[in-house]
Amino acid sequence: MPTTRVITWDVTAGRGYGTAWIEFGRRSLRAHGRAVATAPEPYWVDYALETAEDWVTRRLLVTVASAGPTRSLDLRHDGSGGWTANGAPLPEVTGALDCDLGLCPLTNTMPVLRHGLHRGPGEREFLMAWVSVPDLAVLPSRQTYTHLARTDRGARVRYASGGFTSDLEIDADGCVADYPQLATRLGA
Repeated sequence: MPTTRVITWDVTAGRGYGTAWIEFGRRSLRAHGRAVATAPEPYWVDYALETAEDWVTRRLLVTVASAGPTRSLDLRHDGSGGWTANGAPLPEVTGALDCDLGLCPLTNTMPVLRHGLHRGPGEREFLMAWVSVPDLAVLPSRQTYTHLARTDRGARVRYASGGFTSDLEIDADGCVADYPQLATRLGA
């Protein structure tokens, strides 16, 4: 039976807040979320995320409203390594299994769960279809996740991409509780 969670983060990197409503299946998830930010400009983000088996991204729908025109992205993974953005092929992210929505701690969940990095040792490198906000450009991003330690509430997992590194606090369900330099969960 699916389990539903609602998580709200103080997104310090965007000087705003984000909430995700997440429905966990046996080895998949569906979520929708909303965020407001004031940096680099004031904007709203609405998104819907769907994964297939093993938490592999199937589809990410994103809409951004700001002072300029509203922008939308329909990012799809074909299940065989191919990606499209609003119907156009994205060969630069071929082979990626996951999307990574900028300033959204939820999208760190899929690789952590797939490889059990919230439960035990391991280090994995990934190619991600990274979606920058608020412009919704899709770019390839090499990221490494390393299990550092078990904690009372889950685990500490190091995230690294390019020259950026942050030690994430991950809960027992594989969700980000604290992402230094980006976001901190509010409430229980």
